[in-house]
Amino acid sequence: MDKLVVKGKWNVIKGKLKQKYGELTDDDLTYVEGKEDELLGRIQERTGKAREELIEEIKNL
Repeated sequence: MDKLVVKGKWNVIKGKLKQKYGELTDDDLTYVEGKEDELLGRIQERTGKAREELIEEIKNL
């Protein structure tokens, strides 16, 4: 996923994810380089959505 293609826009995407999924906490969205899989797993746990669905949503933010 191009390293989530998120590094440069992470704060914007983090804010959008928090707006869309209010059940996510700041801890869930704390991004550490190299932890993309862990982040996706946390979002999956909180939202119940499939990994590929979340990847597409993140790409489209």
